[in-house]
Amino acid sequence: MNIKAPIAMARRKLLSSLSTRPAALGACGSIVSFTFDDFPRTALTVGGHILETLGARGTYYTSIGLMDSINHLGEQFRRDDLDALLHGGHELASHTFSHISCRSVSCSKFRAEVNSGRRALEKITGQSDFGNFAFPFGDVTLNAKTKIGMDVASSRGIWGGFNDTKVDLNLLRANSLYGGLEKGSQVRELILENERRQSWLIFYSHDVCDTPSPFGCTPALLEFAVSFALSRNARVATVAEVVAELIAPSENELTSDERLPFFK
Repeated sequence: MNIKAPIAMARRKLLSSLSTRPAALGACGSIVSFTFDDFPRTALTVGGHILETLGARGTYYTSIGLMDSINHLGEQFRRDDLDALLHGGHELASHTFSHISCRSVSCSKFRAEVNSGRRALEKITGQSDFGNFAFPFGDVTLNAKTKIGMDVASSRGIWGGFNDTKVDLNLLRANSLYGGLEKGSQVRELILENERRQSWLIFYSHDVCDTPSPFGCTPALLEFAVSFALSRNARVATVAEVVAELIAPSENELTSDERLPFFK
């Protein structure tokens, strides 16, 4: 009997229940966000173009240490891609500086990696981010969830599901958008269920090309997902747009000393 799966499920359930930072979604749903991690150039040159053509924008979780490199996902972003991303109205979010797992280093070092990645993006672009972060590899520990939650507006993982009722800003749920149109029925059901729940559905992917990596999707699948969400009158929004709506009411109840210490 393989006991790893039940253990992993129990661990996820425990981490999801601890160190939460709830925010009420209220009547905001149904919302769909499209996010890209790392990011490969095609996520912007192909994926970004699809989003813009359909009147939507995406969130790009960026590890500045990957700039100008080539890996299993293909060519990574270049310096001028950051300007193009911002010019196109997309969100530039953080993904650590070096794309490291929080399980591979101490919590203090990981926290420094997150903060240095955010500062590097601001130094290069001249613009501060909105404080949204995604855990590389989807790896999460309780310490990292707790400490990073003190520094950022939101943290996103890769655990599937919907963000509804009380959204946990310390660990947003997200669903992979991988493969081609053969995955269209799964995407369709997620969007329809999100509509029924009136919740917030987040998709994540990496490269966007006709022959994607195992962690990317085809242009056809991305176009189908965005088009179908819009056809159901879902609001397609960046993570920053949604989080701003969720944080504003709760922040108004805090004193200046209690507010989240985002970098400005």
